[in-house]
Amino acid sequence: MNKKMVKIFTSIIVLMMVISISISSFALEPGDMNGNTSTQGTTEITNVGNSIIGILQVVGIVLSVVILIVLGIKYMMGSAEEKAEYKKTMMPYIVGAALIFAASALAQVIYQFFTGVSA
Repeated sequence: MNKKMVKIFTSIIVLMMVISISISSFALEPGDMNGNTSTQGTTEITNVGNSIIGILQVVGIVLSVVILIVLGIKYMMGSAEEKAEYKKTMMPYIVGAALIFAASALAQVIYQFFTGVSA
């Protein structure tokens, strides 16, 4: 495929992801046809989700630091041509590492904002 088609497909997939995240689901628990809201079992799901997200954040941060150390050592030991190549790969890495570090803080701010709205 050419670059234009790849950009179109990527845009469509991102748009579908944004739309699917914004769709709300109003579901009842089985046997609860009166519409009574129940929070039974939601704390367990929240705890499991929080632990999974915490593990993923720690792994992502550790991997980004290790990769930064490896790239730094390769940059110091490399020739002039290798240094130019490492400079090219360094910018996408720095953006990705910044997103990993900022994602946890951003997610926490969004979560606190929406829990404050519903309370």
